[in-house]
Amino acid sequence: MLRLLLSSALMTVALTAAPANADETGVAVFAGGCFWCVESDFDHVKGVTETISGYIGGKLDNPTYRSHVAGGDREAVEIKYDPAVVSYADLLKTFFRTVNPTDDGGQFCDRGHSYTTAVYALNDEQAALAEAAKAEAEKTLGQAVVTEIASPAKFWPAEEYHQDFYTKSPVRYNYYRRACGRDKSVKSLWGDEADFGVVK
Repeated sequence: MLRLLLSSALMTVALTAAPANADETGVAVFAGGCFWCVESDFDHVKGVTETISGYIGGKLDNPTYRSHVAGGDREAVEIKYDPAVVSYADLLKTFFRTVNPTDDGGQFCDRGHSYTTAVYALNDEQAALAEAAKAEAEKTLGQAVVTEIASPAKFWPAEEYHQDFYTKSPVRYNYYRRACGRDKSVKSLWGDEADFGVVK
């Protein structure tokens, strides 16, 4: 009888716990230069469910593509993901290996603060994992990593024409990415560890 009661209780716990895990969505915010490219890279990571290009960290409300540089915003991407499929630590590893985290002046052909790299940690756990990933990247590269581990800040979605730009305007996007030297530079820095997302 006791075994039956315990079995029933465990089944109840399992059934009530399942929906919470199934509905759980993780959120990461990374700044890695041109948000078109960051969005493209992470859309190809298994477990990522949505990416949104936007602006973060500036002084103005409702920044736009025209105003974000003057306002001090970085281009960034808000990434929603399924933690049962991909972890935040895994996303960090991919992030560092899709950018040049040793460049404090921007990324590739895009220069200035708005194109510098940063991880916007949304809580203490993310901050600790981000610091660990940064230290690991420094050790792997054998040089200083300048990517900022930043505090949470208001994320402002970019204009609609920027969302999924790589699918809306593939010719223009691919020309830009090649001309900017993004993939070539990342490959030169990271070698075989360069990671432009895992195709779903």
